[in-house]
Amino acid sequence: MKLWSILGNSQKLDGGAMFGNVPRAMWEHWITPDVDNRIPLACRALLVEGLNGKTVLFETGIGAFFEPKLRERFGVVEDRHVLLDSLRAAGFSHEDIDAVVVSHLHFDHAGGLLTPWEEGEAPGLLFPNATYIVGEECWQRATHPHPRDRASFIPELQPLLEASGRLERVQGTHSLTLGMQVRFTYSNGHTPGLMLSEIATSGGGIVFCADLIPGRPWVHLPITMGYDRYPELLIDEKRAFLEDKLARDVRLFFTHDVGCACAHVTRDDKGRFGTRGEVAELVGEAA
Repeated sequence: MKLWSILGNSQKLDGGAMFGNVPRAMWEHWITPDVDNRIPLACRALLVEGLNGKTVLFETGIGAFFEPKLRERFGVVEDRHVLLDSLRAAGFSHEDIDAVVVSHLHFDHAGGLLTPWEEGEAPGLLFPNATYIVGEECWQRATHPHPRDRASFIPELQPLLEASGRLERVQGTHSLTLGMQVRFTYSNGHTPGLMLSEIATSGGGIVFCADLIPGRPWVHLPITMGYDRYPELLIDEKRAFLEDKLARDVRLFFTHDVGCACAHVTRDDKGRFGTRGEVAELVGEAA
């Protein structure tokens, strides 16, 4: 089994929104904002070759489905579908992918499933040979959104996924498509049913943190996002999650951290969580 970190389209979002109730005087030391108070964010996917005999992509990033006005509004930097370029650079195409796992259906995690925007053209699905794997609870949230995060979903996406005939909606800890080598746990602090994928490897495992922990600054327990549904619940979930990963030496994989793809968990003598062994990029790492 081999691992790649695959970059998709990048974003710039308001730093205050990304750091919730943390004052700028603190968070600007972690990530430098631009003149518009926005910070750079990656949309990084994890590609695993040889997982239960399949090539599996975890997440797709924001993609390039937005029309130009919305692309600017939501801070999408590139106008091309960067994920497809990154897959090609790693030696793959989207047709090579056997399964795509999406932690939740917010557009910055699932938009890369769609073809790039073209004027006058309806969006279509990429990954024509893949099973699309989505948690049941986050599927229900996307199809019956709350006014608080309705704008975070892509109305056209769910009907396309359902019509593909290749949708698997997961309710438990494992997927029929992926077998026992991927274990799912769930979080509700950011959005209902956020699905966290842990891949068993010979080195102790790696887990896709999604928006439970978007990057290294959010490993610190009190740090949450303004986008989180229930920040206090998220902190409790994050504590249990990090304690478990530290005890079992499971690496964290970050989707939104510009400078770090994955790292191990640490905890100092004051009980504060941190990271060690940061890796900027995975390139066919044997697992």
